[in-house]
Amino acid sequence: MSSYAIRAENLSKRFWLNAERHTSLKARVVRGKLPRGHEFWALRDASFEIERGSTFGLVGQNGSGKSTTLKVLAGIYRPTSGSVVVDGRVSALLELGSGFHGDLTGRENIRLNGAILGLTGKQVDAAMDKILDFAGIGEFIDLPVKIYSSGMFVRLAFAIAVSLDPEILMVDEVIAVGDEEFQRKCFDHLFDLRKRGTTIVLVTHSLGLIRDMCDQAMWLEHGQIRKLGPAMEVADSYLADINEREVQAHQVSGGEESAANESKRLGSGEVRITSLEFLDGEGKPNPVLLAGAPCTIRMHYVAHEPVSHVIFGIGFLHESGANVSGPNSGRQGSWSLAPGSGYVDFVIDELLLQPATYRVSTAIVDRGHTYDYADREFDLHVRGRGNQEPGLTRMPGTFNDPVRVTQMAPTSASTLENLRAE
Repeated sequence: MSSYAIRAENLSKRFWLNAERHTSLKARVVRGKLPRGHEFWALRDASFEIERGSTFGLVGQNGSGKSTTLKVLAGIYRPTSGSVVVDGRVSALLELGSGFHGDLTGRENIRLNGAILGLTGKQVDAAMDKILDFAGIGEFIDLPVKIYSSGMFVRLAFAIAVSLDPEILMVDEVIAVGDEEFQRKCFDHLFDLRKRGTTIVLVTHSLGLIRDMCDQAMWLEHGQIRKLGPAMEVADSYLADINEREVQAHQVSGGEESAANESKRLGSGEVRITSLEFLDGEGKPNPVLLAGAPCTIRMHYVAHEPVSHVIFGIGFLHESGANVSGPNSGRQGSWSLAPGSGYVDFVIDELLLQPATYRVSTAIVDRGHTYDYADREFDLHVRGRGNQEPGLTRMPGTFNDPVRVTQMAPTSASTLENLRAE
């Protein structure tokens, strides 16, 4: 048996796109043959190999050719050119409700899908209880699937795909339709399949899933391979490219408006924050800051008269509404400002905010008196550099090597199954 479950060489898939089409036989006769549309290559000269028992991820923007690639590998599309060899029984979960007949019940569709996969009636019946338990849709299993919600469709489809002992499992990003509990259940089961040696091909927009679960990954762009290799490296390169494109988009558009709205300002107004400027680790203005990297937030101000005992403050609110942090210059004391314009830098050695968009508030105060307060008037875009942790901020620290206190006997397989069941 080959060490590769899937081997593709110069794989290409072309579609013809027509601006109009005949909707009836009469139109075809009267109007004649329509001009041939223009060609669109959804996949072009892709060569890659997927090792047996590995997990392979496909990433890229919408329209990059990920789903087309998966359908070619699953045998739904025939390639326009090139070759693909798939060595193993394939179970695929590609589109919501694909392979289901709306007028059949859930139980009947299980048998239908099993027959499509080449399984006998006895094999499907043997797996029936397992499928029903995993799907968890109760009495709806004996009702026509055309009345199912999208979440119920995904539950049943995924349960069928993973419970019929697939040798190769292909999953497009339809699991995201399910609720949080079911998503966790799916990913736990994918992890178990991976440990049992099932080859998994996964299309996803979740770079965290690519890093955590995949061994190799392929980044597609406009139907062509942009990068192929270890999942961590591909995910990092893809994320860096997205960050760079976002920076360029801000530069082309002139960036977001950085001046605060005077009509919304609170405070007596002797001194005001006029704008915020975000600088990267090299001190260059950048509309996007990188998590974990050094940066500076420059607060431009104008003082209309002399003021003393001034403290500058800045607040960060996550896009979800959570108040993340609110540092101020009071730790360094207070300042006196002469009339005129200037700026104060808030220097950050390592930005601990996780990737997200943050609403930024600014304030200038003097021992309880407010000169200026701009509530959530600025936007800060933080993007990742790879290896991101969950949560709103990072927690610096190191883990020491494990210290064994007591020695335990190895856990048996049956005991481990009982613990999982509990």
